[in-house]
This record gives sequence, C-alpha cells and structure tokens, in this order.
Amino acid sequence: MKVLMLNGSSRKNGCTYTALEEIGKTLKEEGIDYEIFFIGNEPIRDCTACRACGMTGKCAFTENDDIVNRFAEKAYEADGFVFGSPVYYAHPTGRILSFLDRVFYSNIRAANSAFMYKPAAAIVSARRGGTTASFDVMNKYFGITQMPVVTSTYWNMVHGNSPEEVLQDKEGLRTMRNIAHNMAWMLKNIEAGKKAGVAAPKTETGEMTNFIR
Repeated sequence: MKVLMLNGSSRKNGCTYTALEEIGKTLKEEGIDYEIFFIGNEPIRDCTACRACGMTGKCAFTENDDIVNRFAEKAYEADGFVFGSPVYYAHPTGRILSFLDRVFYSNIRAANSAFMYKPAAAIVSARRGGTTASFDVMNKYFGITQMPVVTSTYWNMVHGNSPEEVLQDKEGLRTMRNIAHNMAWMLKNIEAGKKAGVAAPKTETGEMTNFIR
C-alpha cells in the first residue's frame, strides 16, 4: 500500500515538507510506503471551466511539464492521500487551490476516478494563525469526491516559521504521527474488506437539480 502526499509549498524542504515527512516516517513504521510530490515553485494556471477534460479525462492545460496530469497518473496507483499547504492570509496558497481545482475536476469527469473511496487528509502549516480556515477549505475536496477523511487528535496543523521551529512543535508533530496511524488503520481495514468480498458503495447518479430554470 502507498500514500501519495502533495507538498503545496513553494519551498521544497520547508515547514510543510517537515510535517509531511513526520507522517511519512510513521507510515513506514506501519508498513506503508509514501511519496511526496512537490508542486514546484512556478505559477500554476487555474481552472477555466473549459470542460475539455470531459472528453479526455485529463486537464487540457499542460504548463510546467503537465504537473496536474502527472499527479493524477500517480494518484491511480495510490491507496491514500495527504495534501499539505502553508497558510497565506488565512487560506491555502492560491497555487495549491488552482492545482486541486484542476486535478479533482478533471478526474471527476474521467471514466474511473483516481480518488473515489480512497482516504485523504489535509494538513496545514502556519507561523501562527489562519490554520483552521485553511484546513476547512482543503477538506471540501474530499467530501464531494466520496473520500473518507482521515482525522487526528487535534486539527491537522503544525506551527513554526522554519523547519527547525516546526520540529519544536511537539503537539503538532504528534498530530502528524496520529494522522499516519489513523491512515494506516483505515487502509488496512479497506484492504481487509476487499479480501473479505466487501464491495465499494453503490453511487446513485441522475438528474442534477438547478435552482434557476
């Protein structure tokens, strides 16, 4: 089993990475592999609702070596996810939101989803404030994609203005480790369910209700 983690920071080895690595080390102890996918530090185009992905199952924009579609390809092989972002003005970075808008929307329109029924956690990193608002925004992607949400013993956040300061946030690091334990427990239970013949939930589809006609 493998967990794919997204580092949504512009700094490859910064505070967000430090938190993700704490999760990764604990996943390894649980016998689960992980990979940290760095979003990079180049501008990322936002979704323009062109809907070309409805025909191809992939996002039409391919700047920065097609980073959105490269992540989606890895997502098909992953069993769970952790999405990490620093806090900018009490919300996730604009770049990670553009990335998530595109990767989730284009994948929802794919014939088979890389995300549906797979556990996911969001984590955020801040010097001081804005964490819970940012955390809330990122969890919205999971709820609409039928992804079980992985929780912890506090809100999924660390505090610090540098990796060294994050390592001093003992409660935050413990929160990250408990995310990993809960993720591992959920993945192992899902795997056991599959072996026991438990099928995935049946999803109803049908007419979409618009409020203005």
